[in-house]
Amino acid sequence: MSIDLPQTPPPPQPRSSASSFLLDVIRFAFIALIIVIPFRIFIAQPFIVNGQSMAPTFDTGEYLIVDQLSYQFSDPNRGDVIVFRSPRNHSVYFIKRIIGLPGETIEIQRGRVIIHNNTYPDGIRLDEPYVEHIDNGSFQATLKNNEYFVMGDNRQASSDSRSWGALEKSLIQGRPILRLFPLTHLDLLPGT
Repeated sequence: MSIDLPQTPPPPQPRSSASSFLLDVIRFAFIALIIVIPFRIFIAQPFIVNGQSMAPTFDTGEYLIVDQLSYQFSDPNRGDVIVFRSPRNHSVYFIKRIIGLPGETIEIQRGRVIIHNNTYPDGIRLDEPYVEHIDNGSFQATLKNNEYFVMGDNRQASSDSRSWGALEKSLIQGRPILRLFPLTHLDLLPGT
């Protein structure tokens, strides 16, 4: 009497190491793209400083990581350093400091900034310890809702709201949260 035993399938043939490696690389690349692309588009992106308008706070060649998410949930504050699209050419990015907030009047007298708002209708002089080179010019502007007044820390070498007007909030990309390079200037929340 013979008993029919179920036949077990033959063991799977091992894949060649080259095809296995290639498949692993493709999987890793796919997973990395799923994570990295949304992170870069919506949360943070790299930015390299070009120019001396923010000296001594930031210098040419410094590599920053810019947080693009925070201002989706809160408004920028006076003194924040921001990265934004140029009002004149949206493909160009600038880095400047917020001086005036929506609804305020900014007055500059011999390089000194005075802020007029509901709290200080007669104006209050802005303390700016980050500014080394003051421009002795005079200027006045009143901001509308969703407009900000921005200036570089190096006032003599900065193209900013004094020359091209108020910055619309929609052009703000984010704020630097990390300075990665040069390593001697590694810093969390640089410019604060």
